[in-house]
Amino acid sequence: MDTQQNTALTRALAEIPGPLPARGVIHIAIPHTDRFTVVGNHLAQHPGLSCTAVGIAVRIQSLPQGVEVGIKALAARCREGEKRVAAALRELEAFGYLQRVRDRLPSGRVITRTVFCNQPTALLHPRSPAAAPTPPRAPAQTETPAPPATEQPMPPAPPTPTGLPGPSETPSPEAPALLPVPPPQPQPQLPQSSPFVPLPPSLPLVPPPTAPKPPPRPLPRPSELTPELGRAATAFLCDLHRHAPRFVLTETDVRQLVPGVAAWLERGAHPDAMRHALTDDPPVPLRRPALLLKHRVTELLPPPPPGLQERAALARRPRITVTPFQTCDDCDRAFRSPTPGHCRDCREDRACREYRTADVQTAA
Repeated sequence: MDTQQNTALTRALAEIPGPLPARGVIHIAIPHTDRFTVVGNHLAQHPGLSCTAVGIAVRIQSLPQGVEVGIKALAARCREGEKRVAAALRELEAFGYLQRVRDRLPSGRVITRTVFCNQPTALLHPRSPAAAPTPPRAPAQTETPAPPATEQPMPPAPPTPTGLPGPSETPSPEAPALLPVPPPQPQPQLPQSSPFVPLPPSLPLVPPPTAPKPPPRPLPRPSELTPELGRAATAFLCDLHRHAPRFVLTETDVRQLVPGVAAWLERGAHPDAMRHALTDDPPVPLRRPALLLKHRVTELLPPPPPGLQERAALARRPRITVTPFQTCDDCDRAFRSPTPGHCRDCREDRACREYRTADVQTAA
């Protein structure tokens, strides 16, 4: 009873017209009147960007122009650390949403400008700048006939102080009054150091949804599908469900996948390694296991083993002989030598002692 319940969403659900869906999200859309940012679905539902990258992009897009959006500045604003922020910025830069431009100021200092584009696909077809609107001309007043003047004596004009217009300087009502037309204002141009520069065409941009997809790669085939390879590939595919229960294949699927598995076996792949490469970490739920196996058999094909000529070249390569370690018989010091014996210091000591013994015997 003491827990406060928020019934605002319950009341809002009751006001939604029509039947509510049995599952999935239910949107309660309240239009914003201030402090909002328009985000396209191409960014919010981008299949190649992580959720962290999408959130960082929305955060950058909501900031006013001129705010620092470096790694340390974003890490101070967000709960993510610098490593995750840096990885998100690299993702946005790879898909064309972000670009870092190096610019030189008139003083000679080189700075880095961060450019964010909310729709990089629109840069593929830039729009021509709109022509400057011509200001409307004021319509000239038509001449109105002056009323007939009556002959009356005009009083003398009083003396006019210096700097003030006299009666003779006032415009006559009979002259047509034309308003001065202001010259057309030139369209403001962005300076060369403006951050809004078009991205280079070499950046990978997000293709539009209607772009034609490349044809899938064909299933690999062995150089010669021998009966032994065919039987081994068929046995591997038919026994696959015993190790991975979700990979249950039909007879047609097995017949279509036999050439690809035979190409793996021809290249010396071990069945256990093949099984792990083709069935590990499948998507959930797995609706069409045959298509997943076809994709992995095609994309994860191992390289062919080296031929006879490559093996002969490896056999002719000179081998490096490693001299083994030996233990000195006098000082038990380890040294490298093809045969056991004494180390270099012990050999020099022995040579000195023998030389002195020979000198003593010669003097005697």
